[in-house]
Amino acid sequence: MEDTRDLAERTPRSERKRRDSFGMFDGYDSCSEESTSSSSSEDSEDEVVPSIPASLPIIKNNGQVYTYPDGKAGMATCEMCGMVGVRDAFYSKTKRFCSVSCSRSYSSNSKKASILARLQGKPPTKKAKVLQKQPLVAKLAAYAQYQASQQNQAKSKAVVPAETFDWGQYICSNNTIGAPVSCFKHAPMGMCWGAIEEGVRIEVQNSDTNLSTKVYWIAEIIKLAGFKALLRYEGFDGDNNKDFWCNLCIPEVHPVGWCASSGKPLVPPKSIQHKYSNWKAFLVKRLTGAKTLPPDFAAKVHENMQFPFKKLMRVEVVDKNYLCRTRVALVEQVIGGRLRLVYEESQDQSDDFWCHMYSPLIHNIGWSRSIGHRFKRSDVARKAEGQADAPAQYFHKVKDVDQSGDWFKDGMKLEAIDPLNLSAICVATVRKVLADGYLMIGIDGSEAVDGSDWFCYHSTSPSIFPVGFCEINEIELTPPRGYTKLPFKWFDYLREAGSIAAPVKLFNKEVPNHGFRQGMKLEAVDLMEPRLVCVATVTRIVHRLLRIHFDGWEDEYDQWVDCESPDLYPVGWCQLTGYQLQPPASQSNREMPQSVPKQKKKAQQYKGQKKKSLLRMKEEAAEVDEFTFSQGTSDQESNGSGSYYIKQEP
Repeated sequence: MEDTRDLAERTPRSERKRRDSFGMFDGYDSCSEESTSSSSSEDSEDEVVPSIPASLPIIKNNGQVYTYPDGKAGMATCEMCGMVGVRDAFYSKTKRFCSVSCSRSYSSNSKKASILARLQGKPPTKKAKVLQKQPLVAKLAAYAQYQASQQNQAKSKAVVPAETFDWGQYICSNNTIGAPVSCFKHAPMGMCWGAIEEGVRIEVQNSDTNLSTKVYWIAEIIKLAGFKALLRYEGFDGDNNKDFWCNLCIPEVHPVGWCASSGKPLVPPKSIQHKYSNWKAFLVKRLTGAKTLPPDFAAKVHENMQFPFKKLMRVEVVDKNYLCRTRVALVEQVIGGRLRLVYEESQDQSDDFWCHMYSPLIHNIGWSRSIGHRFKRSDVARKAEGQADAPAQYFHKVKDVDQSGDWFKDGMKLEAIDPLNLSAICVATVRKVLADGYLMIGIDGSEAVDGSDWFCYHSTSPSIFPVGFCEINEIELTPPRGYTKLPFKWFDYLREAGSIAAPVKLFNKEVPNHGFRQGMKLEAVDLMEPRLVCVATVTRIVHRLLRIHFDGWEDEYDQWVDCESPDLYPVGWCQLTGYQLQPPASQSNREMPQSVPKQKKKAQQYKGQKKKSLLRMKEEAAEVDEFTFSQGTSDQESNGSGSYYIKQEP
């Protein structure tokens, strides 16, 4: 897909004789002074916008721009609605109607009241009587007042929305940058963002106007932050007083040339309308050779917002109360690729779990049995109406591995991100080797006796690391709870435990060119409360590992995540998908009084010392699963490759 195009080559040569690349008529600075015609004939053209008030010097109709006359010469009156305007800008050869809408309404004897009749409080008639001498501006002013009154009535009945977080102001006030959309391959447009960059021009609604109708103008991207862009209208040059932030993926954003092809008015902002006498020449000079959005940009956005998962599809997902097993859950909601899953036995649908459709935590029905993973049988006898198993091809695919020969063995040591405390990388042990490259991992010193908090990681997972990874990369390694020989030394620990380190060659050492930089802003899931997406910052990068900090909260709530994690999103993702964004803590209403120790920002399920007791909540001693894990025996032999990350002592 070609991401950009030369504006000068947009319109065919034959079209330029009638209309230039910006939809402006060649006779921009002239006007016709012919008298009004009264013959009756119609053209079948698309509906156009009504005339623009004389407070602005130009009017656009049917893709052409005209100059208003300074007197009554060349004026015409619409026989349907009574609108007075420039005759040449009126619809059809007869110039009897101001728009296709009025023409069609008149010809079909529409019973809908005309604008003038409504303003005057008169009942609708077959042919509206018009007051030829009523000034155009007076009519439009009355109509604008009518529209304002209708809008005020609508606002008074509507519920006032909650205050939303302003990403643009936040980025500008903190002088920060947002991570580029291309960093998020799983997000909408992540794979086709292309060369959208600073300097690209687009057509957007002109908010710097007194018009009651919607008009447009060309703007330049001054700064990018994820999906959002800081825009400046053409003509303001170095003046940033009217700069504004806009999500580039909303329907109101268009490539340059859209107004011309759609018959929409292209009107300069009122603040600078008198700055140039010939706007057409200004635009031609400014935009020749400039870049704009691809012509199929809107179609691509729409395509990228389609997701395969549907409500009532059945999946296997990790049991949030017993991490060692999975359960059957039903898709209840799909928002931007994020799934709200309700566990099958939930009676009131309150027992739910949020994750992205590409999350390693969800699988197709039958996955657990196929690899030997622990699984909780459902009490539901059969599927309810409308339920269906989600197809296996919908789920994230892991890399095929060869488990023959030198492979992970029970009891091998490694370092792993603690799934119950994502700010910590801990000393861990391979507890059971499953099929298809999957491993059950336990965190040393804090495991439940029954192994209920063992966690399933694939051997290629970026969340597990060889022994010595933290030391080499100057990351604090969390030692086993209760281990007293500090500072922790892997060499001593392996010798004391009679264990060996998992071979370095078995770990995923691939580091993609992800594009993240320290200090970049983004929207990130709080994986300790995965229904929440929060304002966050990348504070550290170690190869493909990112340290995510939640703005406004202490560092202890940070999370280590992979650069390709589906739980990271560009700035503006929540706005685009309609998901609720959690603002920084200082801007929320959840701050605790100074006299009370500050708690976790959300209703966190697992954290630190409390995680074991929470894991055992609701646990039944007599519960029997499909099988029970067996403890692996320690291998007494040394492993040469394992010493790669071990600092040898003299």
